[in-house]
Amino acid sequence: MTDMSTIPAFPATRAPGCPFEPPAEFSELRDNEAITQASCPAGIDAWVVSRYEDVRTVLSAPGISSRKAPSAHVTVGADLERPVSPGNILQLDGKEHARLRRMLTPEFTVRRMEALRPYIQRIVEEHIDALLAGPKPADLYGSFALPIPSLVICEMLGVPYEDRDVIHKHSATLMAIDRDPQIGFAAYGQVQAYMSKLFEAKLAEPGDDLIGRMITRSSESGDPITAAEMVELAITLLIAGHETTANMIALSTAALLQQPEKLAELRENPDLAPSAAEEMLRYLSVIQFGLLRYATEDIKVGEQTIPAGDWVVAALNAGNRDEQVYADADTIQLDRNGKTHLAFGFGIHQCLGQQLARIELQEVYARLFRRIPTMRLAVDPDKISFKDNALVYGVHQLPVTWEG
Repeated sequence: MTDMSTIPAFPATRAPGCPFEPPAEFSELRDNEAITQASCPAGIDAWVVSRYEDVRTVLSAPGISSRKAPSAHVTVGADLERPVSPGNILQLDGKEHARLRRMLTPEFTVRRMEALRPYIQRIVEEHIDALLAGPKPADLYGSFALPIPSLVICEMLGVPYEDRDVIHKHSATLMAIDRDPQIGFAAYGQVQAYMSKLFEAKLAEPGDDLIGRMITRSSESGDPITAAEMVELAITLLIAGHETTANMIALSTAALLQQPEKLAELRENPDLAPSAAEEMLRYLSVIQFGLLRYATEDIKVGEQTIPAGDWVVAALNAGNRDEQVYADADTIQLDRNGKTHLAFGFGIHQCLGQQLARIELQEVYARLFRRIPTMRLAVDPDKISFKDNALVYGVHQLPVTWEG
């Protein structure tokens, strides 16, 4: 095992001037020993797994659990003994997890997501129109990247979009790893109170939206889910359904604007949008601190046996840069066949809304740069503020401008 002094406390930091690259320690670890232990801010030591195949092993092994993991991530001040909330699908295993996932799966089929594509296309076009009609420079994150997935997930769930400011505020608090735990609990309490009130209204009159259909489906099943479970599921979908995609849209745009030859390739070949979406998901891997898991039994990962009772971090961004799987992994190749990337996780907890995220990214890539071909950064790249201390990596703002 590597001497603890050879790797900094996890999570490691990105090198100055390299905002789109994972910490250099990851590549060194992946290319040498692949697995080592590190000290995590939640007050635990964990094995950090960095190779693509090893990450897949950790995320799919039956002897690896997400149940004890705080919010599935390595967080500051996390209460590792706090019981799992009813309905927290991210922290359930086995039959409990399968029961809830079955209730949601019909809402996220490829067919149902494709049926949303015309709506998403319209939303993207309307927000491009608003950009062009508005002042310059514009904040692409706040005025474009954030509202598009927020509108879509609110429409799906049946959440009034006029309540978005409250949702965005508390979501941002919950995503920060350096927050005071009590502030995090308070923010979650506000979201829970909001969603509980909305759920009560929908319980009385279920509509034709995801929450309404979930209520109906549960009542007709032989194993109905509780109100507390439904509220927790809805919160998870609401936050995950906009935070990840919003940050991917803005972060990938920031990366592409600094590689004009790649941007031109995408602008001139909109049919590249599907493969470009997969490549940017792989390249950026916005779940930047990986996924935290707990070994319930001894498990062999590569050449290392992880003992029962130990913690494991699956470093998604390191696995997605594994040269054994992706040639020239540190470069963007928009036509790369990279759909097997780890950006959505792997195994039973793989992102349920991945097809929705794909469609949103595809429609942005196919339209934004064609409609605004002269778009460029309105500030020096080193002036962009990145979300270094958030569970989902991205930018706080992305000032852009264009000709005309």
